[in-house]
Amino acid sequence: MDFQHTPVLLEETIRYLDIRQDGVYVDGTVGGAGHSKKILELLSEKGLLICLDQDEKAIEAAGKKLEGAKNVILLKTNFVNLISVCNSLGVSKVDGILFDLGVSSHQFDTPERGFSYRFDSKLDMRMDADSELTAYDVVNGYEEAELRRIIKEYGEERFASRITGKIVERRKIKPIETTFELVEVIKEAIPKKQRMDGHPAKQTFQAIRIEVNKELEVLEKAIEDAIEMLAPFGRLCIITFHSLEDRIVKTKFNNFENPCTCPPDFPICVCGKKPKGKAVTKKPILPSQEEMERNPRAKSAKLRVFQSN
Repeated sequence: MDFQHTPVLLEETIRYLDIRQDGVYVDGTVGGAGHSKKILELLSEKGLLICLDQDEKAIEAAGKKLEGAKNVILLKTNFVNLISVCNSLGVSKVDGILFDLGVSSHQFDTPERGFSYRFDSKLDMRMDADSELTAYDVVNGYEEAELRRIIKEYGEERFASRITGKIVERRKIKPIETTFELVEVIKEAIPKKQRMDGHPAKQTFQAIRIEVNKELEVLEKAIEDAIEMLAPFGRLCIITFHSLEDRIVKTKFNNFENPCTCPPDFPICVCGKKPKGKAVTKKPILPSQEEMERNPRAKSAKLRVFQSN
């Protein structure tokens, strides 16, 4: 199975990146290389595109899709390592950065990766196959209170307590080893009449995946480092797929635009904190109706853009 899928919010992202022909750009989550391919088309031979992904399969697929391009560098690493990657390449500032968050279609559609409740497979959910923590470890090894917190916060699941209780009950008998075993436990925990909105396991699977990959922790630091790396008037584009991510992006952008911590009644700023730039998009950019019909994955996507001073 390959990484062929339609990139979400492609035209909007490229427009807001405001590509400079000779600029340096970073695609921090290259995935199927849909966005990267378009960026490369707009770069001259003097321009440079740095593509990162923690999934080795994504890097391999992107390498094939971008084959022949002389001004692209592909590296298997998490985008949280952006600054050290740029330093190692002798790049001090970049003109644009893209983070397309969440799980790629390839990862969801590859049964053995354990991301999806649609296939029966081992509980894995690692975006980086070299990392140690798996979904199996979270489900079977975490204390009940911590597991409940993760499902409630990261999954925004109102039946978190019931689901956690059932998981703990089941794993006392034997470990929960597969996705279908976990789905069965979740279904037992949620009353039938409450299973109306989509698949009952959706939010719990999301929560466990976020924990396994430390997605929210990584995102906060990655945003800070990305803004630090932007050249004057450089842009950071972030595509999110759920409210927790979008909230972090919105808050971070706002903090960098309005960093002053002085009390409101102070006549002048004495904290000395200066804005790093501004949010170009006060409200997130949403996919068109046409795109959502054409690509169901786009339905929950939101794009926010920050421009440095």
